Amino acid sequence: MLKEFKEFALRGNVMDLAVGVIIGGAFGKIVTSFVNDILMPPLGLLLGQVNFSDLYLVIKGVVPPGTPLSEAAKIAGVVTLNYGAFLNAVVDFTIIAFVIFLMVRSINRIRKPDSISSAVKDCPFCLTKIPFKATRCPHCTSML
Repeated sequence: MLKEFKEFALRGNVMDLAVGVIIGGAFGKIVTSFVNDILMPPLGLLLGQVNFSDLYLVIKGVVPPGTPLSEAAKIAGVVTLNYGAFLNAVVDFTIIAFVIFLMVRSINRIRKPDSISSAVKDCPFCLTKIPFKATRCPHCTSML
């Protein structure tokens, strides 16, 4: 069983997946920092000096008005709905999804066959690939 696990773990696609997960985790941290430290502070300033990470609703308990989330969480018996953190996570997800979309789109454009190779057809007699505009097969000399 140890030998089979070693073969599985050292396959190329498993190692590629591991590298992808590690890079994805690092990219996620970068995007989270971008959203929390660069994007949201100016947006909160434009919207009336709102700190999105401190937005919450008190479900149970009493919290003095204007108390930051970090202090409200320390009050015994208080239950909060932290929708500001959720908004930050939605922005994180949107940015990551858009970047992945751009990457997949670029890869798909690279993978598209060029117009020359798509301008071919199969000869109905010998089944070799011939130019689309050909009127006679160069391999079997059949009229098309």
